[in-house]
Amino acid sequence: MAEAKEFCGEASERSRAIQMNDSGDNVTGIGRVNVLGVGVSAINMELALGAIAAALDRKEKGYICVTGVHGVSEAQTDEDFRRILNQAFLCTPDGMPLVWVGRWHGRKEMGRVYGPDLMLAVLELSKKKGYRHFFYGGANGAAKALREQLEKRFPKLQIAGTYEPPFRPLNVGEQAELKKLIRDARPDMMWIGLSTPKQERFMAEYLGQLDVTLMAGVGAAFDFLAGRARQAPRWMQRSGVEWLFRLGCEPRRLWKRYLKNNPLFVFRILCQCAGLRKYPLKNQRF
Repeated sequence: MAEAKEFCGEASERSRAIQMNDSGDNVTGIGRVNVLGVGVSAINMELALGAIAAALDRKEKGYICVTGVHGVSEAQTDEDFRRILNQAFLCTPDGMPLVWVGRWHGRKEMGRVYGPDLMLAVLELSKKKGYRHFFYGGANGAAKALREQLEKRFPKLQIAGTYEPPFRPLNVGEQAELKKLIRDARPDMMWIGLSTPKQERFMAEYLGQLDVTLMAGVGAAFDFLAGRARQAPRWMQRSGVEWLFRLGCEPRRLWKRYLKNNPLFVFRILCQCAGLRKYPLKNQRF
């Protein structure tokens, strides 16, 4: 909570500064770092919070991809997914390896923008700004449990509603139901708690169809903040070995992701940094 308040302290000033930088789509004034062809936003938590506040105040629609090694690795074999990441309003460095690559490229300001921390920081700011929120995703009542926990933590928070989708694409009736629900709820921000790349595909498809300003895909943050799953200790998060903790908690589900993707990511990054292979940025919004 203290970290969230610290990030919020300068958010209004940062928001005003960002709003002055009106240059086409890239109103944030935030550059990107090429990580294997994915444009990762060169930001830290303060910059991310300021950019989000500016977009919400301006009613500028967009979606936010909270991306780590897993997302970048998925994008290597899926050009459409890579396009979705590169057209995001923000593509935040969710894992320390992406931060290290950014700093190697000279972006010393880059810091990890971890999904649960970003969510808490925005919710803390919302107490002052009056932003309304909607939770979409989770399983077995996770969205409702998240709402209950956050309403206790932030008594003045405006949570406009929740929706737990089925484990398949929405049918026509469910799409109409969701559109009406969002229209009636009037949220400023919609938090998506699905897996990658499912949540990113959802945001890219539905942003233009729903009456909401920003969407943010935060994956397991729903379970973490609802108290249904354990987070790695901070020292593991900061040192880039959080994946070991998560692998130990869910070995059957995550072993392939980490034991295959992580070594491949390191190999590809070494090739990119050494100039042995090019990874051009395509379909950029910025």
